Amino acid sequence: MTAGRAWWRSAAIYQVYPRSFADSDGDGTGDLAGVRSRLPYLRDLGVDAIWFTPWYPSPMADGGYDVADYREIDPAFGTLEEAERLIDDALDFGIRTIIDVVPNHVSDAHAWFRAALAAEPGSPERERFWFRPGRGEDGAEAPNSWTSEFGGPAWSRAHRPDGTPEEWYLHLFSAEQPDLNWGHPDVRQEYEDVLRFWFDRGVSGVRIDSAALLAKDAGLPEVPANHGPGAHPYVDRDELQEIYRSWRKIADSYGGDRALIGEIWLPDTERFARYLEPDVLHTAFNFDYMTAPWDAGRLHTSIDTTLDMHAKVGAPATWVLSNHDVTRPVTRYGREDTAFAFATKRFSTPTDPVLGRRRARAAALLAMALPGSYYIFQGEELGLPEVEDIPLDRLQDPMFYRSHGVDPGRDGCRVPLPWSGDVPPYGFGPGSADAWLPQPDDWAALTADAQSVDPTSMLSLYRVALLIRRTHPDLGDGPMSWLESRPGVLALTRGDSFACVANLTSAPVGLLANDQIWVASAPLEGGRLPADATAWLRLPPAPA
Repeated sequence: MTAGRAWWRSAAIYQVYPRSFADSDGDGTGDLAGVRSRLPYLRDLGVDAIWFTPWYPSPMADGGYDVADYREIDPAFGTLEEAERLIDDALDFGIRTIIDVVPNHVSDAHAWFRAALAAEPGSPERERFWFRPGRGEDGAEAPNSWTSEFGGPAWSRAHRPDGTPEEWYLHLFSAEQPDLNWGHPDVRQEYEDVLRFWFDRGVSGVRIDSAALLAKDAGLPEVPANHGPGAHPYVDRDELQEIYRSWRKIADSYGGDRALIGEIWLPDTERFARYLEPDVLHTAFNFDYMTAPWDAGRLHTSIDTTLDMHAKVGAPATWVLSNHDVTRPVTRYGREDTAFAFATKRFSTPTDPVLGRRRARAAALLAMALPGSYYIFQGEELGLPEVEDIPLDRLQDPMFYRSHGVDPGRDGCRVPLPWSGDVPPYGFGPGSADAWLPQPDDWAALTADAQSVDPTSMLSLYRVALLIRRTHPDLGDGPMSWLESRPGVLALTRGDSFACVANLTSAPVGLLANDQIWVASAPLEGGRLPADATAWLRLPPAPA
């Protein structure tokens, strides 16, 4: 189903967070050799591609999204040669590789930024970034009032070696992530060269981090209270289209089977769709669906809006339930508020893990049945919950620190995977070394080994569903039709013989007439689909 030039239109794509996937040498940190050793697991799971979050050298001020060098691998993960072997080995298993590129900013350890700090104000080295004099007496105030995505001001002041304060520099994320000036030709050329560097090594796709933030108004004005489309000083500016069209030409020059995938958080569907026009990006993440609550009406609307928007530009939709930035579904769906928003994340929010697990199983089957590609964040297939009791001195996420502890951060979904055994580190690495983030003591039943022999487990559900999805001719990209259903139930068909029914009510409902139940997220109750459950059905042939 994913063979050929347009593989991204239907692929099941598995997100690997390298620090937390598998540790080959027992140092507590995942690495590329660990991923290579688990390629049979990924093949058996049934995925078509692996997306790696950044694996480059990094001080890890933001989990690797502060990149110091795009042409090497962080020593904690391995070497460039190991990455090349991993790309080749994965292809032998029928699995493509997608890398992460972070064009909005680099690490403060990047050679360019070190040179900029060493240079004088107004120097060519500083023109690659956003250095500006401060306001007020002695320039002690930031150049404007922009705020960081992680909380607090988006500006930090540079200092000379003797401690004398001087210019300020812009960082829309942490202070260790200075923003690049995309009006500078060096910046454009560098990232085009980076694309070629990795495409030359067999990478099939590039996920573009914070893809709507690169371009800035050179005047750096304050953010207006009301602004029209494309008029925000640093979000979704029109100049981005030219940048990504140049990237698309590079991707297409490699035979037409390289994909560009945007991380684009935009509520305006018309603006979002511009990034998916035929000569721009191939696809982008569907955050409206990922953040939607477990509510039939809200999901129905999101599905309709998504498919309509993508159809207008001929692009495939994507379906995502989680990633390395959001609360894991098993925990989120067990809460009173099942939607996701960064602004409402808090410590000690009550959750019902049994209900959350039941809904997460149903949500997975519903999403896998929809037209387009499906993304899985590592551990989602194991039903891992959010870990919310990590000791404060072990937390590393800047969202926690820059919010002064109001936001619990994202470490809870990044805890290393449990592979086998009854106690931490659950086979994550050889020996008994602690993982870089502590694993809970009650994860023995959630290990991959334990779930592999349990036909009722989350892992078994994912394996069966992904096998059907890969082999059924009507799944993946293609048309979809809604069926009439009672309130709180979502029923749809893919082709003439496949139907999906999701019951989001609090009581069992009857199923459509069918020849077979392909898979169900929960056992039927007297032939009826129970509450918070989804089933895939084979429909009988239509009458002649």
